[in-house]
Amino acid sequence: MGASALPQRLLERIRLREEDPGWRDDPAAGAELQSIKEHLQRLLNTRVGSVPIQADFGLPDFTNVPGETLSEAALEMERHIRAAICRYEPRLDQVEVAFEPVAGELLTLRFRIVGRLRRNSAVPVALETLVSSSGRARVKA
Repeated sequence: MGASALPQRLLERIRLREEDPGWRDDPAAGAELQSIKEHLQRLLNTRVGSVPIQADFGLPDFTNVPGETLSEAALEMERHIRAAICRYEPRLDQVEVAFEPVAGELLTLRFRIVGRLRRNSAVPVALETLVSSSGRARVKA
């Protein structure tokens, strides 16, 4: 079984084996989606250059995104978010990221992330990411 087919990250599988020795690599899609959401939360809150072993892991500092308008900056952010997910979350396939303005919220940016589970393309994934003015991302299902 290839690494992209594994529904959970290595440390999660080790923890599950310790808690339940009878556990096997066949969790429900809900557990896999929760694992993906938690991983994306870490990925999107890590700044590029802060992980010595993988210099391009994470996202650039969005407080200084180039672009003269919010639309230009949002397109750049979409591109970075999608690239990071495609590179560092192998359990997702057909990933699309779209900026969705938040009415009345000038200091919060919302991005919709949609895709499919790689191991079961019949399972859709739809997440919402809210990025605060400090650059902190929160991922919600």
